Amino acid sequence: MDNVYIAPVAGPEIRSGYIRIEGDRITGVGPMAEAPATPAATRIDGTGCLATPGLVNTHHHLYQWASQGLAQDATLFEWLTALYPVWAAMDAEVVRGAASAGLGHLALSGCTTSSDHHYVFPKGRGDLFAAEIEAARELGIRFHPARGSMDRGESQGGLPPDVVVEQLDEILTATAEAVDAYHDPSFSSKLRIAVAPCSPFSVSGELMTEAAALARDRGVRLHTHLAETLDEEEHCREQFGMRPVEYMEKLGWLGPDVWFAHAVHLSDADIGKFAATGTGSAHCPSSNGRLGAGIARVSEMLRRGANVGLGVDGSASSELTTLSGEMRQALLFQRAVHGPGALTARQALELATLGGARNLGRQDELGTLEAGKLADIALWRVDEPFATAVTDPVCRLVFATRQPPLARLLVGGETVVENDELRTVAHDATGRAGAQAHHRLTRLAEERGITAAKEVHS
Repeated sequence: MDNVYIAPVAGPEIRSGYIRIEGDRITGVGPMAEAPATPAATRIDGTGCLATPGLVNTHHHLYQWASQGLAQDATLFEWLTALYPVWAAMDAEVVRGAASAGLGHLALSGCTTSSDHHYVFPKGRGDLFAAEIEAARELGIRFHPARGSMDRGESQGGLPPDVVVEQLDEILTATAEAVDAYHDPSFSSKLRIAVAPCSPFSVSGELMTEAAALARDRGVRLHTHLAETLDEEEHCREQFGMRPVEYMEKLGWLGPDVWFAHAVHLSDADIGKFAATGTGSAHCPSSNGRLGAGIARVSEMLRRGANVGLGVDGSASSELTTLSGEMRQALLFQRAVHGPGALTARQALELATLGGARNLGRQDELGTLEAGKLADIALWRVDEPFATAVTDPVCRLVFATRQPPLARLLVGGETVVENDELRTVAHDATGRAGAQAHHRLTRLAEERGITAAKEVHS
């Protein structure tokens, strides 16, 4: 890759540089004047382009692609209450189509690595976890699915209806089986598993502690929702007599192998605990705004040394949101509260790359453009006619409302996107799979007498 503006995230930017790739690794990055002679190499002309590390999505719910546009004016708890019965009707075919569309959409926004938090497992509906893994394998991006779970339904003081929760023993068995079957800890891995009970309001304390023990025994990471809304804080105070982060600390859920989704409502002491223990968080600004949850204290978390990555969250709570667009949302949210110096374009890019890699424990492999790292690279075209007045390419990427055209997306040196078209899968068919998943889920829900799929638009 030659003649390209390089924003490596680690190290100074290079106005006209080269990136050399051998196999799935980056072997060299530098100014064009220092580029080694490689006459037999395949060349990618980066003239007019910006190269960044591939973006890393650290919180998502791919199955929710099939339930977008519902409960449009609801709070989080209202939204969940409306949609739990709809999701109870999903099957493996719905999940496969939703994951195909959701992951394809992420790739088209520069994402080379995505996590997914799947926590609804209706009985007798097929292997939902395998369905999304196969969709990711077909597309060719790195995938970190988190085997989620809920064991605390309404009858036990939880939020979800009992029909969508599982029993503790079956959760632990299924989670262990998922890790043993799929987790690949190798440097070049495209598939790693995390352990992810859903949230304090849907999971028992016993499941949280047993899940943490299982994850640490298997050497995998831990993930859950935390401190997303004030409703959650009230629930924790009423049920457990403490705030969400205090509850997690009591259960052994702080540490460098843990990252939380949202972390909107943190106290000064909470932020200090995150920084001191190496606990990460996934900031999901569009979803938090859509549900009226609040604005996470990202700029202060960064200032105090706590790691933050970005997440798109479930498509149903941030419709058709792009990961590239979340950089802009994160920047604007922080500035709206704390002023124009709260978050820079470069910091927003770091959230989406190195911050995400740290959340997933892959900072030695991903998140920056430097020799020895995996060749996961987004090549953005920043010379289109209406954009040339913006001479700072990183500003063009982060500040603008419209994403720059994606000239190329490489995962381990292999092309996944070229000229805004998916190359590893049929581009149009991927989008249609998402629409078919939506129609199928709606039909399955209606067959069960669940009318929420039509009624929660108002």
